[in-house]
Amino acid sequence: MNLVTANDLKRILPLAGTRADTFCAPLNIAMGEFEINTPARQAAFIAQIAHESGQFRYVRELASGAAYEGRIDLGNTMKGDGVRFRGRGLIQITGRTNYKACGAALGLDLILYPELLEQPMYACRSAGWFWKTHGLNELADAGDQVKITRRINGGTNGLAERLAYFEIAKKVLS
Repeated sequence: MNLVTANDLKRILPLAGTRADTFCAPLNIAMGEFEINTPARQAAFIAQIAHESGQFRYVRELASGAAYEGRIDLGNTMKGDGVRFRGRGLIQITGRTNYKACGAALGLDLILYPELLEQPMYACRSAGWFWKTHGLNELADAGDQVKITRRINGGTNGLAERLAYFEIAKKVLS
């Protein structure tokens, strides 16, 4: 696996600034842990997290999470779950069920401490966990950026931006 440098990240995510330095090591650790270990996988992963996190600016969803209140499909069954388990991490893990599964996989109590996903290491590892457990390495190998976007977003929100990041990342990482 080729390591991604902070300078690589700054070329792909020009607005990241010093956040590229902060996230570089945890990102490489997460990519190694979750087998995001080829240029194609890395380019697809970085393109998606670039969009989802606003170039590392947001590790917590900007919206309050109130829209997720009572969403049984997310496991939000207790009063306050929508806000408590709003999107966090570089891929915006959302909902009690996803926090529980992610926490179990990473060895963290994310039900008690959901804000842990705002820390760079866990923001990166949670994104890597989501990526691998949702079969996104295989879709990256197949070059299917649209399916990757659908699995992360549920639709194609931001597809043009994600594809633009992907094209830059492919050039930088090749």
